[in-house]
Amino acid sequence: MSNQTHFRKKTPDAVTLSQLFRNNGYFAARVGKLYHYGVPKEIGTSGVMDDAPSWEQVVNPRGRDKDEENKIFSLIPGRFGATLSWLAAEGTDEEQTDGIGADAAVKLLEQHADEPFFLAVGFYRPHTPFVAPKKYFDLYPPASIQLADDAKEDRSAIPAAALMSHKKDHETLDDRLSREATQAYHASTSFMDAQVGKLLDAVDRLGLADSTVIVFISDHGYHLGEHGLWQKQSLFEQSARVPLVIAAPGAKAKGKVSRQIVELIDLYPTLAELCGLSTPGDCDGESLAKLLDDPKAHSKGAAITQVFRRDRKKSGSKE
Repeated sequence: MSNQTHFRKKTPDAVTLSQLFRNNGYFAARVGKLYHYGVPKEIGTSGVMDDAPSWEQVVNPRGRDKDEENKIFSLIPGRFGATLSWLAAEGTDEEQTDGIGADAAVKLLEQHADEPFFLAVGFYRPHTPFVAPKKYFDLYPPASIQLADDAKEDRSAIPAAALMSHKKDHETLDDRLSREATQAYHASTSFMDAQVGKLLDAVDRLGLADSTVIVFISDHGYHLGEHGLWQKQSLFEQSARVPLVIAAPGAKAKGKVSRQIVELIDLYPTLAELCGLSTPGDCDGESLAKLLDDPKAHSKGAAITQVFRRDRKKSGSKE
């Protein structure tokens, strides 16, 4: 299971990771957000960037978070996906988009437990808007939240290009709103974690833990006020680094952390090797299988991260 599966550049003859597994007799299904989405606008749809040939079955969940957008607070009223916005929602986990997606993924596990499968499950949270049931907000009282140390003298030593992800609407964040935004981010993250837990419980209940490779990732990190920045699209580590957890049957270094440099493009050859499949000759990345046995094994010496910047003079942008 994975948050994303498309780790190779898409060309006419490219084989996505899920297609590789399909071509080798695996049932392949997607639940929720795998590729880039317009969130929350495209919730409940396949989005414009989905790769239909990759899947035998697709589930696009939609919950009350989508239907109750009028209740969401936003720094820019009426705008939810590209700015800080949040809602402590009424109701249960199962009514939210990610709760619906988790339940659908569990059903797919139950239906295909006796055959080889590739199940990609993408959760929308903690993408903005930060929507989660109220009980998750209660886990993080605003008064207990410590704000990032945002001294102006720190930013004065940083090149201007490094701070270009700063948004004008973030200047409205006083201490109260900053704590509420941080509370909402943590709440939606804990809500998502609970949905992941449902899948892991199902893996154990169905006796699949000893025969299933599980990957947990995100597509980017996140700023919560560090360097005066919020959200993503910077090259600071808070934005560029991502979680990466791999659980593989028989791995000798189970539960250990590797400090080696790796990239998300490494997941394609890693999963192929762990499942005994051959990768295409032009496959990017390096298999991480050796690190699952020896966390100190030699890996690549560098990882490349880039961020797009618009030429504001040519575009006439006022952002």
